[in-house]
Amino acid sequence: MLRNRRAKIVATLGPASSDPQTIEKLFRAGVDVFRLNFSHGSHDDHRRRYESIRALEQEAKHPIAILQDLQGPKIRLGTLPDGKVRLEAGARVTFVLDKASADPTRLPLPHKEVFDGIMPGHKLLIDDGKVRLVARGCGHDFIEATVATGGVISDRKGVNLPDTLLQLSPITEKDRADLAFGLKLGVDWVAFSFVQRAADLMEAHQLIGGRAGVMAKIEKPKALADIDDILRLADAVMVARGDLGVEIPPEEVPGAQKDLVRLCRLAGKPVIIATQMLESMIQAPAPTRAEASDVATAIYDGADAVMLSAESASGQYPLEAVETMDRIVSRTERHSAYPAIVEALHPAVEPLAQHAVSAAAAEVAKTIGAAGIVAFTSTGTTAARIARQRPGLPILAITPNLPTARRLALLWGAFNVRSDDVSSYSQMVEEAVRHVRETGFAQPGECVVVVAGVPFGAAGSTNNLRVVTV
Repeated sequence: MLRNRRAKIVATLGPASSDPQTIEKLFRAGVDVFRLNFSHGSHDDHRRRYESIRALEQEAKHPIAILQDLQGPKIRLGTLPDGKVRLEAGARVTFVLDKASADPTRLPLPHKEVFDGIMPGHKLLIDDGKVRLVARGCGHDFIEATVATGGVISDRKGVNLPDTLLQLSPITEKDRADLAFGLKLGVDWVAFSFVQRAADLMEAHQLIGGRAGVMAKIEKPKALADIDDILRLADAVMVARGDLGVEIPPEEVPGAQKDLVRLCRLAGKPVIIATQMLESMIQAPAPTRAEASDVATAIYDGADAVMLSAESASGQYPLEAVETMDRIVSRTERHSAYPAIVEALHPAVEPLAQHAVSAAAAEVAKTIGAAGIVAFTSTGTTAARIARQRPGLPILAITPNLPTARRLALLWGAFNVRSDDVSSYSQMVEEAVRHVRETGFAQPGECVVVVAGVPFGAAGSTNNLRVVTV
């Protein structure tokens, strides 16, 4: 299953893509990571999808990553008079701490955290920003607001508060139950919604306890303000452009995307670009030209992965969406401008042996025209350090740990293989050559650069580089 591209594809499973046959077709068409969206579906639904993926993994003899995406807290209106209310621009209304209201000028908002955190001048955006209000006066159980952009609102519509730091955990009771279920199944990555600050991820790490990778979904302006500390604690990042595009002006989203990809690459953390990438393919067999450009832009930025949501979960053309995304990514990476754009960012090499050897491996492989780089890794860190350099060559990541092999399916350029641990230098070379041959990673007569740590099996000991001819 060696792909003809470096960036990875994440696809969401749902009603349109839950049977084993469709899941296999999606995998063969190019999916590297399957996303289980716990905002929808029952535990039984997700269990069946999980079991289908693991059965496919056994058949394909290739590790596949499974991403559990938790719903997170949702701020919603309560029940309105007659189920809906029209708000006129310039009108004054009051949000009240209640589940229901019979007065159209008093909007129920049953979330104490909002009243505790909001300040005059803060914006309240209803229904993905279709209706916009500005807070004028606040109390412990009321918010007086002026309607900036009018429209009709209805029961339980979502409310976004881009200016307000909400004192609530991003992990709800539903999330805790879903997380326990996902970890028991054996998911490889867990994405946490509503992350506002680095402290939110400390709770996530405590709950997961190393059993899966912790992914921070960046969808709040407050997260952008604390991104350096968030990156220190996150194992990976998802740029959730849907909610982010509601809470910050849409013209700022492309710049935020580029900044996040750059910061993640410098930190050596995988980053996914998500939301509305091929949105029209929910109902059409081909994307718009703008959508194709959007996917290509993420690849030029240097993202580790691009993601399909409703396109593969509930759309009419899930297989075609994956095939289209695969073609766009492959063609973009073959474009003459791609190497120069991606290599323009040169991450500084930290003054440690493991960092220097990993960076040297990328440079040596490019200089001698190697077929690729073979990285022996226990935790995946060695492969991540090499991928950080974006060498333009595939990385064969060999690990004795199946969980590591699965998580590496998200990493740029990495072809993940599980193998028995090596105990000697000669065995390392033998294993490298064997896997290179079996996977078609290199042809006889070609050379590869092999990176490992001595003593073998010790995490963080990357200190050895060798050029091997197949």
